[in-house]
Amino acid sequence: MTLDPATLAAILAMMAATAFTRLSGAFLVRRLKLGAGAEKALANVPPAVLMAVVAPTALATGWPETIGCLVVVAAALRLSLLPAAALGVISVALLRLFGL
Repeated sequence: MTLDPATLAAILAMMAATAFTRLSGAFLVRRLKLGAGAEKALANVPPAVLMAVVAPTALATGWPETIGCLVVVAAALRLSLLPAAALGVISVALLRLFGL
């Protein structure tokens, strides 16, 4: 397996952009005093992002992926996003394994 230098550069640039965005956001949030409405709005961002990522997969692929997306949505109602996504991945793998 070989790694193209342009691909590696793109991966490193995306990593740097992600780290910069997360760190600058954390820095700004500590400096700003948010009202109750803004805090409530920011609490709804992770589920909205999850739906934006999950919806195209649910609508454009096969049954295992659609069922996996439903598992993610159901799990996200009770769990944080990482365990919910992990359950979705596991369910897709199991459904593919058993030939659905």
